[in-house]
Amino acid sequence: MPRYSYGIFLSLSLYDLSGIPGKKCGVIILTAEELSNCRDIATMQLCANKLDKKDFFGKSDPFLVFYRSNEDGTFTICHKTEVIKNTLNPVWQPFTIPVRALCNGDYDRTVKVDVYDWDRDGSHDFIGEFTTSYRELSRGQNQFNVYEVLHPKKKGKKKKYINSGTVTLLSFKVESEYTFVDFIRGGTQLNFTVAIDFTASNGNPSQPTSLHYMSPYQMNAYAMALKAVGEIIQDYDSDKLFPAYGFGAKMPPDGKISHAFPLNGDSDHPNCVGIEGVLEAYFQSLRTVQLYGPTNFAPVINKVA
Repeated sequence: MPRYSYGIFLSLSLYDLSGIPGKKCGVIILTAEELSNCRDIATMQLCANKLDKKDFFGKSDPFLVFYRSNEDGTFTICHKTEVIKNTLNPVWQPFTIPVRALCNGDYDRTVKVDVYDWDRDGSHDFIGEFTTSYRELSRGQNQFNVYEVLHPKKKGKKKKYINSGTVTLLSFKVESEYTFVDFIRGGTQLNFTVAIDFTASNGNPSQPTSLHYMSPYQMNAYAMALKAVGEIIQDYDSDKLFPAYGFGAKMPPDGKISHAFPLNGDSDHPNCVGIEGVLEAYFQSLRTVQLYGPTNFAPVINKVA
């Protein structure tokens, strides 16, 4: 079923523009329409056949302009296709557009499509137009999705005028665009793992200029980053047990360099309880390991993977 917007349409008061004394600089009208909660994404491809020839030294360079109809009867551009040079029978590349942008979730709302011949100076020649709707397009390729391109002025002046060509829908598919919240509602869990850089490039931890500096008054840069990120992510990890590693340090007692050592010192059970547990293990590691190098985080990524 289509998901409609039950919102309001606002046509706010005119806003006078000023800036030049004694002159009227025009007005701005602000209109707004509440967006529907439709998160579908449509992908479609179209082609045309026997469009009108507009160029004197060639055929035409056609492109399509899609318009969404608004609640006040006006139209707003929502998509332009690429230009296909020198042809009356173009095949445009498939393009993707949010259904919300195309019709704001109202499947029967009019979608107007203009066909133009591109000109370098920007004065593109109007070839014709047709109307459709999301519901019609969603039926895919069939006899009803072949549209006559009509030029209103030509239709009014020429008795024998039939059309200015046709546009055919070649394909149409719809996919839902899920948000992070949708995945969480569906039961998705995040497994949060920490790896901390213990290379000497961070500076001597005993010096205030070091990112690992152990100040008695405030947390260092690593601890602040870990707390800021971890306190948000931890709510999406059900067991609150976080593996925590370090890399780029010499390990006691033999001074061997490690690029994937557990902060809590337990290789079989590297989990820390909550972010506070990770911070505690991090501070303990700073007191026991020697910052060294090089910066090589591939081993810890492979270990976690």
